[in-house]
Amino acid sequence: MNNIDKQYTDLLQDILDNGVTKSDRTGTGTISVFGRQIRHKMSEGFPLLTTKKMAWKTMVTELLWFLRGDTNIKFLVDNNCHIWDGDAYKAYHQHWMKEEKNWVENFNKPLSPELIELRDISKEEFINKIKTDDEFTKKFGELGPVYGKQWRSWEHNTGDTWTGMKHNQSIKTKIDQIANLINDIKTNPDSRRLMVNAYNVGELDSMVLPPCHYGFQVYTRELSLEERVRYYETTFGRLHFIPPSPDALDTRNIPTRAISLMWNQRSCDLPLGIPFNIASYGLLLEIIAKTVNMVPDELIGNLGDCHIYLNQIDGVKEQIGRELSESERYRIFEDRGYEFRMIKDWSKEEQYDKAGIPKRTREPYPLPTLKHMKTDEFYKSLSEDLTLLTHLDNTDFVVENYQSHPTIKFPLSN
Repeated sequence: MNNIDKQYTDLLQDILDNGVTKSDRTGTGTISVFGRQIRHKMSEGFPLLTTKKMAWKTMVTELLWFLRGDTNIKFLVDNNCHIWDGDAYKAYHQHWMKEEKNWVENFNKPLSPELIELRDISKEEFINKIKTDDEFTKKFGELGPVYGKQWRSWEHNTGDTWTGMKHNQSIKTKIDQIANLINDIKTNPDSRRLMVNAYNVGELDSMVLPPCHYGFQVYTRELSLEERVRYYETTFGRLHFIPPSPDALDTRNIPTRAISLMWNQRSCDLPLGIPFNIASYGLLLEIIAKTVNMVPDELIGNLGDCHIYLNQIDGVKEQIGRELSESERYRIFEDRGYEFRMIKDWSKEEQYDKAGIPKRTREPYPLPTLKHMKTDEFYKSLSEDLTLLTHLDNTDFVVENYQSHPTIKFPLSN
């Protein structure tokens, strides 16, 4: 069953029908609506959209970058993930604009020809220097305290204190929110504080881009005996111990709880960003579930400003698609080598349906399934030592039976 593609394309249509035109920081212009929600049951398949081809490994690489606590694009570039190239390159030019202004104001002269040449490198040259020049990368590959910094090393000021007559200066400590989350799920799974926040208001000005998806919360519940048995049969096949009992399932390490994840997003680029966000948080839910030995349950997205850039509208209409005419369905029917049969009470449309002929130009395919290449033992170790996150790469997660319509090239507005 694929309900996530329908929710997504319905939201695209909602924006086209009901959106208001607004200006934005990029100067492109958008149409937008406010306050929508997407819900998906993970048991129905992995939420990787099928109405356009998704760049799976790119999405996985970005999520692992977050989880590693990294904020430099070097890891992304080395793994052929170029989501943040534009933001880094834009920040690079902003740096040189400030430098040039500083030279004119303080030294009464422009930048030297050598510095101007460095300032004016192309985006391709910039990325190549990120790949090959460590000093350049250390300085200009940094994006500031974005997601990875906040997830893994949120800075906390302890505040000034007094010991007798002695004034103690405040000390900055770092909080690993992901480690705390894993520990809290294991020790207090019914807690209502199972949250991770990326929107550190004290550091927003230091980020190349404030977080769009700014926080997430997880929720766990106990599984019934029937749910545990169903999980066993889905994972391992027919149950061999009758009657089933909690003890028998426990000895086989069958999960006792289900876990859901809800993320919150302030700014939602529907054509480009949201398909990635859905799959990324779906994968994050899977990773957390594996780490704490729980069953992925429901994925929920709370979406704030849901927008389509004005230069994306044609692509959006293509992805939503349209209904096929009877003659178009007939041509597909014929191209597949089918022939009409004289079956009582079956119309042409019913024969098309029986033959699986699509009704729309971009009719969703069934959702794929996710396969973890790392063993359960790896995830058990990961639950005790998050440094093992560096052992994960984009080949450790495989989507099986993924069918999709062709890629749609949407312009990106930075």
